[in-house]
Amino acid sequence: MTVDEGDSDRLSDGASVDPGSVFAELAQILYKGADAEQVYTAICTAATLLVPGCDRASVMLRKGGDYVTVAATDPVAAHIDQLERSLGEGPCVDTIEEAVPQIEADLRDGSSWPELARVLVETTPVRGAMGFRLLIDEHKVGALNLFSDRPGAFTARSADHASVLSAFASVTVTAVDRGDDVASLRSGLASNREIGKAIGLLMATENISSDEAFDLLRRTSQQMNRKVADLARDLVESHHTRSSGR
Repeated sequence: MTVDEGDSDRLSDGASVDPGSVFAELAQILYKGADAEQVYTAICTAATLLVPGCDRASVMLRKGGDYVTVAATDPVAAHIDQLERSLGEGPCVDTIEEAVPQIEADLRDGSSWPELARVLVETTPVRGAMGFRLLIDEHKVGALNLFSDRPGAFTARSADHASVLSAFASVTVTAVDRGDDVASLRSGLASNREIGKAIGLLMATENISSDEAFDLLRRTSQQMNRKVADLARDLVESHHTRSSGR
């Protein structure tokens, strides 16, 4: 799959993309996939289209005791994964081990990964990096690696979008790991779209982060004894009804 340069530039320049659109657009991309490799590639492609400032992306999974790159948007992203493995440092390695997002908007400014940063600045166009953990059935398994060619392009807004995307990617990686066929995977996308839209609404109306919005949605579903997807759907429909004045 190729990334449309116009879309990439538009998003990187700060156009508004709500978290629900992350799910909607990725769902459309996944409809074109037929196997695990294409699903992983779709996640990487979606990152460059939907996360402001992201020019390249990769998915690295831990298999046994090794890290393996299962998809990358381009050779530079794949090469960075290899560097992380050989150096034992970087956003992907750290987010897998430490279970928290790793974000550095400018690798030239006192990086936590000094050797990796030095090599990237000297030999690649990459100037910013983020890593977000991916889970399979609540176990640490890998990470979504995001790279920017412009220093300072990654912002708090970029991190919010990447957080939502990585949560969705965890769902798809879990489905692939379980051996779910593409039809089963697609059937679950609709509910995830609604959850994504609901998260976006809660972030906007309650002025909270994506993690806080999802936690609020989850706790409310437990209190009401309803599925998260059903509650999310009602929230979105209620918002549309109020917005239309009906």
